[in-house]
Parts: sequence; structure tokens; C-alpha cells
Amino acid sequence: MLKETVYTMGTATHIDTFNIELTQEQQKILIDIRRRKTELLLEIQQLKDELSEVVSEVESLESGEDGKSRSKAKMMSIGRKKFNMDPKKGIEYLIENGLLQETPESVAQFLHKGEGLNKTAIGDYLGEKNDFNENVLKAFVELHDFTDLILVQALRQFLWSFRLPGEAQKIDRMMECFAKRYCDCQGNNIFENSDTCYVLSFAIIMLNTSLHNPSVKDKPTIEQFIKMNQGINNGQDLPRELLVSLYDSIKAEPFKIPEDDGNDLMHTFFNPDKEGWLWKQGGRYKSWKRRWFILNDNCLYYFEYTTDKEPRGIIPLENISVRECTDRQKQHCFELYASGGAEFIKACKTDSEGKVVEGKHQVYRMSASSENEKNDWMLRLGQSISHHPFYDMLANRKRKAQHNHAKN
Repeated sequence: MLKETVYTMGTATHIDTFNIELTQEQQKILIDIRRRKTELLLEIQQLKDELSEVVSEVESLESGEDGKSRSKAKMMSIGRKKFNMDPKKGIEYLIENGLLQETPESVAQFLHKGEGLNKTAIGDYLGEKNDFNENVLKAFVELHDFTDLILVQALRQFLWSFRLPGEAQKIDRMMECFAKRYCDCQGNNIFENSDTCYVLSFAIIMLNTSLHNPSVKDKPTIEQFIKMNQGINNGQDLPRELLVSLYDSIKAEPFKIPEDDGNDLMHTFFNPDKEGWLWKQGGRYKSWKRRWFILNDNCLYYFEYTTDKEPRGIIPLENISVRECTDRQKQHCFELYASGGAEFIKACKTDSEGKVVEGKHQVYRMSASSENEKNDWMLRLGQSISHHPFYDMLANRKRKAQHNHAKN
């Protein structure tokens, strides 16, 4: 027995009530009709809203200069949103609509002002390797005035204006520009060359992490910090009082990392290297669970559902390798395993209470839906795996800073 009451959209206007005997098939059809009716009503409302926006834009255009101003502000708002989703397309949109000039200086000023922009997206755009983006980066750094600032103060200002990207090559280019600009602002009276500033800047960033990250148990002392930076000034030691002041400044106040408006995760996962469902074997009980995986920025993220905003786990692709394997329960298997002298895979996951915990896996085993999928995942993962390229670059630069004087 089904009691039927009909309502109009927006108001609960009763039209008719009646009792009908319906078969299961008829009930199913009725439910489908109701669902479709709701979808149509929503589509009609969306069309009304869009039509209202178009009418508003037309009225703005017809109202002269005031309308042009409102239309320009709307296009700028659209451009910012496009930039936060895809920096390259956002800049192209703003240039095409005459809101930015196609010059590095114009784009740099837009990014430096940063109004309404996602700082992760700013960092990604500045780090891109092509002539135009590299010139934008130089112009962006030139907009920072580091005159009369100690190195920690300059780093605080610089690192607040965007978020450092995850790729080592991007970080290298950005920090090299910073080091040159800082030395220029100081008249190069502090360091023998910009390589010294580059190495010391990274030493400060790593000191900040070591002193203020709760997972780091053994905090570095001032003497360890001084020893770490011996000989980096073209083979000479930097003044002890300079290193002590830098250490004390970081110990007293950690770097502030710019918080984004929630778009940074979305931006990270917007254009991944690869994504898809895989079965993942659990650690303790070896049970298999289906997870949504996203490969991007030399990290492998996995989610319980595709709609989740936060990943259940993150596996940085450093000092690990990928290999094919067999399993009695699943086909098309492969696994990530610790390599390069590492005992465990450096990873983290969210536990049942929502707390982030460090993983202690030596192996992550996955199963793909087909042989082709397995091979593609292994290929993409192999291309993304790195053996601390960031630290390799820093070590090379440090050797250069220590040994340049031998040539002179």
C-alpha cells in the first residue's frame, strides 16, 4: 500500500492524497520518476541562475564605464580562480583579456601582490622551467627588498610570499635567485659569493625543521650548527657571531608557512601523473583493501574514496624501488620496497582516530586490475622515484662553496 502526496518546488502545497496498490516494478518506476523530476528541477534552477548572471553582465556592459569596471573586476576574479586551478591557463586568460601585460614584470607584480591567489599555485608557477617563467621568477625576486635584513629575516619575507614546491629542481632555481638577490641587496659585504648564501639558507631551513618538528627527538645544538657550516664561505668559516644570531633567531621563532584556503590539496591532485583504483595489502593482518591512488610531485597518495579531501596515506618516492611480485590471493601485483640503505619506507597514514602516524613498512604491495595497468603503474612510479635529489643538489653546491678557493 502506497500513500502518495505531491508537492510543488519550494512550498509544501498538498495536491492530492490517495491510496494505490503498486507492484514492486511500479514502485521502482515511480522512484525513478521522482529522482528524474528532482534532477530536472535542479537543472531548471541552474539555468535560471545562469540566465540571471548573463542578464546582469549585459546590463553592466550597457551601463557604460561603470559596467566596464564591474565586468573587468569579474574577469579578474575568474582569472584568479583559473590560476588557482591551473596557473598557466590562469595567466593566459588574464593576458588574453587585457588584465595583464605579456611581460615577466607584469606577471611578477600580479603574483607578488597575491590577492586571492593560492600560494601553492604561485610556487608551482615560479618554479616552472621555461624562459618566460624563469624571467618571471627573477622579476618576482627583484620585488623583494632585503636591504639591511639579516638572512633569517630575508628568508621569512621570501618564504611567506609563496609555498616552496616539492620538486628539487624547482627549489634549486628559486633559492639560487633568492641568494643572488640577497647578496645584491647587501652589496655582497657578508659572503664571498652567492653559493655561500644558498648553502646557508638551506642550513637555516633544515635547522628550522629540526628545532620545531616534534618528531625530531635530537635537537641540534649551536655547536652542531656551526660545525655543519664550516668552510662554506669560499673555503673560509663564517663569523661565529653571525651563525649564533641566526641560530637564536630560528630557535626563538619558527618560520611561518603560508596557509592556503583549502585549494592547495585540490591543486596538488588536479593534474596528477597517474590516478586510479588499486588493491593495497594491509601491514599487520595482510588484508586487501581497495584504495584510490594518485601519483604526483614524487609522492604516492591513497584515499578511501575518490571524494575524500584528505589522503589516508602518503608515500614519498625517495630511497625506494618498485618490482613485480606474485601473490596467492591477487593477480597483477607489484610492490614498493625500501632501498638505497633505507631500513623502512618513509611514509605516513591516518589512523582510526584521525591522527597522523608514521608508517614502518619495508614493503607496500599493490594489485592492479590488469597486466597493462600494472605495467603502466610500475613505469610511472619508476619515473617518479628519486634518491634525495634535493640533498644531492645541496651537497654539490656545498662542495662548490667549500672548494672554489682552491682554484684561485
